[in-house]
Amino acid sequence: MQTTVVDLSAILDALPDLSRNERALITRAYERAQAAHEGQYRKSGQPYIVHCVSVAQILAQMGMDATTVAAALLHDVVEDTGITSADIEQEFGPKIAELVDGVTKLKQLPTGVEGMHGGKPRDREMEYLRKMFLAMGSDFRVILIKLADRLHNMRTLGYMPPHKQIQKARETLEIFAPIANRLGIWQIKWELEDLAFRYLEPDRYREIATQLHERRADREAYMERITAYITEQFAREGLHAEITGRPKHIYSIYRKMERKHLPFNQIHDVRAIRIIVNTIPECYQALGIIHNIFHAMPGEFDDYISSPKENSYRSLHTAVLDKDGKPLEVQIRTAKMHEEAEYGIAAHWRYKENRSVAGRDAAFERSLERIRRIMDDIQQDTADQDANDFVQDMMDQISPERVYAFTPKGDIIDLPEGATPIDFAYHIHTEVGHRCRGAKVNGRLVGLDYQIKNGDRVEITTANRGGPSLDWLNADLGYVKTSRARNKVKQWFRRREREKSISDGREVLDRELRKLGMSAMSRDEIAAHLGFSRADDLLAAIGHGEITGSQISFRLLEAERQSSQAADETLEATVSRAKEPVQAEGMRIDETGGLLVTLARCCNPTYGDEITGFITRGKGVTVHRADCKNILNTSEPERIINVTWPPASEQCFPVPVMIVAYDREGLMRDIGAVIADENINMSNVNISTRQNIATFEVTMEIHDIKQLTRILAKIERLPNVVEAFRRIAV
Repeated sequence: MQTTVVDLSAILDALPDLSRNERALITRAYERAQAAHEGQYRKSGQPYIVHCVSVAQILAQMGMDATTVAAALLHDVVEDTGITSADIEQEFGPKIAELVDGVTKLKQLPTGVEGMHGGKPRDREMEYLRKMFLAMGSDFRVILIKLADRLHNMRTLGYMPPHKQIQKARETLEIFAPIANRLGIWQIKWELEDLAFRYLEPDRYREIATQLHERRADREAYMERITAYITEQFAREGLHAEITGRPKHIYSIYRKMERKHLPFNQIHDVRAIRIIVNTIPECYQALGIIHNIFHAMPGEFDDYISSPKENSYRSLHTAVLDKDGKPLEVQIRTAKMHEEAEYGIAAHWRYKENRSVAGRDAAFERSLERIRRIMDDIQQDTADQDANDFVQDMMDQISPERVYAFTPKGDIIDLPEGATPIDFAYHIHTEVGHRCRGAKVNGRLVGLDYQIKNGDRVEITTANRGGPSLDWLNADLGYVKTSRARNKVKQWFRRREREKSISDGREVLDRELRKLGMSAMSRDEIAAHLGFSRADDLLAAIGHGEITGSQISFRLLEAERQSSQAADETLEATVSRAKEPVQAEGMRIDETGGLLVTLARCCNPTYGDEITGFITRGKGVTVHRADCKNILNTSEPERIINVTWPPASEQCFPVPVMIVAYDREGLMRDIGAVIADENINMSNVNISTRQNIATFEVTMEIHDIKQLTRILAKIERLPNVVEAFRRIAV
């Protein structure tokens, strides 16, 4: 096969100030990548080297340095060819090797991860993202290469199968676009968002795109008139400015329509201009002229020059009504602010003659420091986090959706959307978080799972002694959102004595097993399922906060499912009787069909349990838990058959639940409200009261054990409720 020649001139032309040695480095990297990828083709049919050159070209157009561009050309050679990191280091030096390694996907999971998670593709992807984020902590150019790589992949996503399109688009919108936003790289952020939106919501995308296209000619004519008028008014005041129409991107229009519940024709900033001046004083002068010649819209002015955004974005934003009463959005900034807004942190690597680290401006150093602080927060206790938790923590920190709350003294606290008073408390000080017992928001008492809103004034109530609760680490309960708070809680429990942790862990485990109806399960067996060699090690980990109740439920459920797939065909089991069995439609039965299927009341199997079937005389098949005592002593094993649960989305299953509480007025109403909020039906309710103790026997129609554990946790949080658990007949 002939060698495919790809023109390298677009890259070199975008970097006119390169030295001879730097041009030679980029050319050599291209030649190495070209040879390594020879014979490899993309889904589009193009030679693979086209992708490498396209990624490097994106970075060159951003003005990145020769080292980054060379690493971009080589970014896939270690992953997809026989070349090793050592080869790259020997030929191109340690820095380029480090950058290439930072974006190289893992070919296998790290030791211990594969055994714990089964080596699933998602686990490998999460481990790769963790590796990339950690590499980003030492050199931010790693993430810039990855963003350029993802951008070109999204531009060519149409050649992938539909399920891959959805997967990559969702990952782009949830992970990579927010990263670009946090780094302030608007050029990449908006294109990633629009491309992802195109595949995730194709109908809405086409609808908005069509409306924009239909009004394009009118909008362009309008922009010519309005910019000419503003230029004339500026000239009268002796102000020179560059005025251009600002394109509004499809996803941002969609987001504003959704957020403000507005139709397309009421979105103000579809008509938008950008004014670029020379100095900061001229920014405010331009603002004054705009507000003088047009009518300013109340509540639509933001000063991001005096108060920059978290990603260091600076600009003045205002919305006005023009002389025809049409809304117009205006951005005003200096040329330097504009470069930083378009390229973010990458703007500070744009090639400059004789540049050095010392020459970087203070804003750049503040940006680096802010992002490094985020990385430092996340990297605390990384050994105790799986990759999914790590990546989620990272996304919490870089989330573009932020809320700004106030302390009683008026200090502003910046938190991710969904943050709670506990997150707020730990943001103020670790000890405030540890001793947090309650909160007031705007003078009103709220629960610790309250989600803070923009502008809330939050006051934390603390105790003199004590510490956090293990429940704060239970994701199902929604007490903690941020990685900072989660890590501080874990640290607090780790500092306590091992014996105390084991005792606390035993209490949590027993409570969780009682909820699941698995109290008889061996602690050593449970420890093995969660990757511990000894039960005490597991209990200590639970007591430390490293393993939560929801993780226990998930792992045990997974273990039961795996076990049921390899069920022992020679199980010695019997059925003594099934008291008032419950019909279960949709059950899958091996080697027979058309039989009545019922769930045995003696053991109350629930979706996700390991089960087995018994052919009764004249009553079809009765389904039992595989560990049911009535199944373990049969004299007729030939009547045992294999049965499996239908998919969760197809069937609900009756689960008997017992709730014990101190009786009070409105107790039944509160329990019913919690159950109704989960959209769970109750097929049977029995209530008995003795000596002020109310006992509820409720049969709930649920989909799976995860839903059951969530509803039981919510019920136990109600006032006066002592416990709520799945009832297993003995």
